[in-house]
Amino acid sequence: MNKQALISVSDKTGVVDFARALSALGVKILSTGGTAALLQENGVNVTEVAEVTGLPEMLDGRVKTLHPKVHGGILARREVPEHLQSLKQHDIGTIDIVVVNLYPFQQTIAKDDCTLEDAIENIDIGGPAMLRSAAKNHKDVIVICDPSDYAGVLDELKAKGELPYNNRFKLATKVYAHTAQYDGAIANYFSSLGEDKQHATRQAYPEVMNLTFEKVQDMRYGENPHQSAAFYRDVNAPAGTLADYQQLQGKELSFNNIADADAAWECAKTFDDPACVIIKHANPCGAATGANLKDAYEKALTTDPEAAFGGIIAFNRELDAPAAQEVSKLFVEVLMAPSFSEEALRILSTKKNLRLLQIPMARAMNRFEIKRVGGGVLLQSPDARNLAFSEVEIVTKLHPTPQQLNDMLFSWRVAKFVKSNAIVFCANGMTLGVGAGQVSRVDAARAAVMKAQQAGLSLAGSAVASDAFFPFRDGLDVVADAGATCIIQPGGSVRDQEVIDAANERGLVMMFTGVRHFRH
Repeated sequence: MNKQALISVSDKTGVVDFARALSALGVKILSTGGTAALLQENGVNVTEVAEVTGLPEMLDGRVKTLHPKVHGGILARREVPEHLQSLKQHDIGTIDIVVVNLYPFQQTIAKDDCTLEDAIENIDIGGPAMLRSAAKNHKDVIVICDPSDYAGVLDELKAKGELPYNNRFKLATKVYAHTAQYDGAIANYFSSLGEDKQHATRQAYPEVMNLTFEKVQDMRYGENPHQSAAFYRDVNAPAGTLADYQQLQGKELSFNNIADADAAWECAKTFDDPACVIIKHANPCGAATGANLKDAYEKALTTDPEAAFGGIIAFNRELDAPAAQEVSKLFVEVLMAPSFSEEALRILSTKKNLRLLQIPMARAMNRFEIKRVGGGVLLQSPDARNLAFSEVEIVTKLHPTPQQLNDMLFSWRVAKFVKSNAIVFCANGMTLGVGAGQVSRVDAARAAVMKAQQAGLSLAGSAVASDAFFPFRDGLDVVADAGATCIIQPGGSVRDQEVIDAANERGLVMMFTGVRHFRH
């Protein structure tokens, strides 16, 4: 084949077999440092780059490939006679394949004990330079930054002796995305350093924020049919978030499916007991815990069976046959669980269009939540706050019974996932009425009461959660008239005393959390 490949990688996955296969095709292998040593140890004939440049690696390996005999061989355009003449004049051979991946900067800074010096020493200089050079000259040079591309390139070279231009272009595109992500991680790190740079203290929000996402799929359309859309995965997403899903069956996910599924999954995974959450238009229309998943599902469905039709359902345990049998009776768009039993999969396989998503169960959340606005974005930390009884303040004369306390904490956990203004009635580990997305809190209370009445559910003895404070006593009177006996809310209104007095007047228990859960 009479070609040269320069191989210098930090991630050694598959590199020995790849280099051996290239060598068998007649490709001369150039390499550096640890990669060269590894290849030589495994019987691959290697020429050290130092032999080509006439200079040894220097400055503790900081300078190896930054040399005209390397970059000239990569960047020379083969169809330009002046370029070839220059190579001949300076005794530079062409480099036709560049296989490089970069120092593990992101893995380094993820360590708790990482210092600024550690981070700096893991900033690759020669690697990005070679990758970008080869990608620029992709018409003549095959460039590979991802070990998963080794097999495809080898297949083409063995079959045709060359790599088609479209494939070269795809590899070059991947390189620029890779180096952009790498540089973005460095910029984010440096921008986030606080005053104590020696110990690499990190600020929550850097002065410059670079985000990297990779496309998972194009959507048929967006929120509405006239809008285009695609789904992208955060390359730094933690395990256990929605983007970690594996689709086991069903139709392709839509834009709205993914948005609603995220709301269901984030709510379901906050519960410790077997739980079921049913979402419609990004709001919980039913949530419950139970002795088992079937019990939790039946309780959640009872809250609003009309809204549950065509909804999104999430479970926080492996879905078993009894729960699957019940769910199969309802039209559901998406069903999620950490895993599915074989019998559950058999039962649900009859629902060919039902999308089944398997997602690892983990408490992890996105580092940031992002909201796009005209010309910019808003970033915030996720609302990860859950309350314990020790953190709340009882502000009424009456104190809660153990059952009332459990009901209030349950309703508070659900309210966090309901669009503001939000009012949630609960009892015995299940929602009874949900008022979501209203422009006033009293309207949210009325809506929640109406939904409970439509479902034929009694609110007598129920607990109520309000995602923000009651600005007036009118909302409190609505829930008290409906039968609620205890309320959990943030407090913090200038009229708090008026609302407390009203609660005492109506014989209610009320707790203040000092925490608000707006969700817009």
